[in-house]
This record gives sequence, C-alpha cells and structure tokens, in this order.
Amino acid sequence: MTRIAWVFAAAAGLAVVPGVASAQSQRPVRVLVASSPGGPSDVQARLLTPKMSESLARTLIVDNRASANGLVATEICSKAEPDGATVCVGNSGTHAVNATLYLKLPYDPIRDFVPISQFSTTGMVLAANPKLPGNGVQELAAYAKKNPGKINVAIAGATGQLAGDALWARLGIKMNNVPYKGSSPSEMAVVAGESQLSLLTPLASAAHIKAGRMKAYGITSSRRHPLLPNVPTVAEQGVAGYDFQFWNGLFAPAKTGKNQVRALYKAVRAALDTPEVKNRFSQLGLVIVGNTPEEFAQVVKTDVQKFRKIILESGITRL
Repeated sequence: MTRIAWVFAAAAGLAVVPGVASAQSQRPVRVLVASSPGGPSDVQARLLTPKMSESLARTLIVDNRASANGLVATEICSKAEPDGATVCVGNSGTHAVNATLYLKLPYDPIRDFVPISQFSTTGMVLAANPKLPGNGVQELAAYAKKNPGKINVAIAGATGQLAGDALWARLGIKMNNVPYKGSSPSEMAVVAGESQLSLLTPLASAAHIKAGRMKAYGITSSRRHPLLPNVPTVAEQGVAGYDFQFWNGLFAPAKTGKNQVRALYKAVRAALDTPEVKNRFSQLGLVIVGNTPEEFAQVVKTDVQKFRKIILESGITRL
C-alpha cells in the first residue's frame, strides 16, 4: 500500500508540474522604468506595453522606480530572476554612460542584461529658464564665463549629464550639476527657476518651449529636430563634431531564455509597427529603431566604448 500510495503521489506531483509552469508563464510581466511618470522612458513604455500585452497574451505592468541616473530600477532588473517576468526600459545613460561615469556601478550594463530591442533615438535640447541671458550657445558661454559656477544644471539622467559636461569642457565654462530623479522633476526645476538649465529630449521640452516656459539654446544631435526646426544644433554654433543622441530600449536580466527573448523582441517589433504607435512616436519627435537583440547588443557595446573615451579624455568627474 505504501508503494502504491507513493506511486500515486508521484504521479500526482508530475501532473502538477505543467500546471505550475503554465501559471508561471501567465504571471504579469513587470516593466521597470527608471524615471518618474511622464518622462520619455515612461511615455514610450506606456505606449508600447498595451500592444505588447496583446502579442504576448500576458499582462505587462509598468513599475516606475525613479532615481538619479536610473540606478535603482536598473539594478533591480539586473538581479531579477531570468524567467521572463521582469524586464526594464533602459537608455543610453543607464546602459552606456553609467558604465564609465560611475567608479562602482551596482550592475554591469553588458554582462547583467540581454538586450531585447531599441525603441527609439533622439537628440537632446539645451533647455533653459527664460530668465537666463542669451539666445545661443556662445552667448550662454559668455554669460557663464562672467558668472562661473552660478548656473545650476538639472540632471535628468546620465546621457544629459555627459552631453552637458562634454559641452562645458569644450566651451571652457563651469556649471553646477544638480541631480534629479528623471526628466519630469528636471523640467519642473527649470520652469520654476530652481535650476536654470537642463538637457532634455524634445519630447520633454517642446511643449514648455512653445508655451514660453523654457527657451532653447541648441540641440545636441547632428541635425535639427522636426519638433523644433528653428533650434540650431550645437555643432552649427561653432562646436564642431558635437553629437549626442539619447535612446531607449528594452532589456531582460542575463540568462533569460532565448525563446523568451525572441518572443519579447517580436512583441516590441509588432508594437512599433502599429500605425497608432508610429504616429504617436512621430508626433513626439522620436525616431523608431526596433532592431534585433543582436543588433541592439552591438549598439550598447559601441556606445559604452564611445562614452568611455569621451569621459576619460574630457576629464569629466566620475561618481
């Protein structure tokens, strides 16, 4: 009887295993976002996740974990179980700039993650409170030289910090970096005059600029932006070769299964291909990318090396 009971128990146990696996596969997917609601990373995540949910037949829940330079959300993602139930929206700051900017980063942007797909790319606007004098980069530099260390720069993320620090070094001026927990708090700080300047995406700054709550000295990309066609590039204003792009994309913890990675990639790609998302991204001034995991991995590796060279050669203070 004992043996028969054991056999039945074992059989029952084996029968439960597929059910457990099925239940696990249907758990909601947590999408960690390293900024406050309303910022560029958050807006893109909330546009894409409903479409991705349809493709995956799973619920995706956006989880905002705002912190300076996105460290908190990115670290949580790096240490999560690689079971497909946790992913994160990373960017050129969290997964490229931070690799060198921080002397002791609590995660490795390459070793601890599997890139899924890059959502978009865009330049950044050198956006200021309207009371700050001047209308171009050279006029800003002239004012800063007469008032060294008196301009506060609201830091929304590592990409903006690096783009700013590299520009100040080229212009020979000194600024005060003030870290904020993402784009939205940085925007409000500039509008209120708490900080005078920030580097923000066109998505974050265009409405403020058009309403007169901010003004733009220039844009960091090599070309002017369609949302702000009258704003010249920094390179146009005498800083030759200056070009900084901000990108967002989806990452999973390292060792996430290949099938899960491929399913997530297909879901991102399908979401980016919908007319609704295409139109909205275009309205927001975001250039859609949607590359493969392999292509995105190469972007990350290339940018880590690119930004490492800039940081070390510019003598930018490491954290």
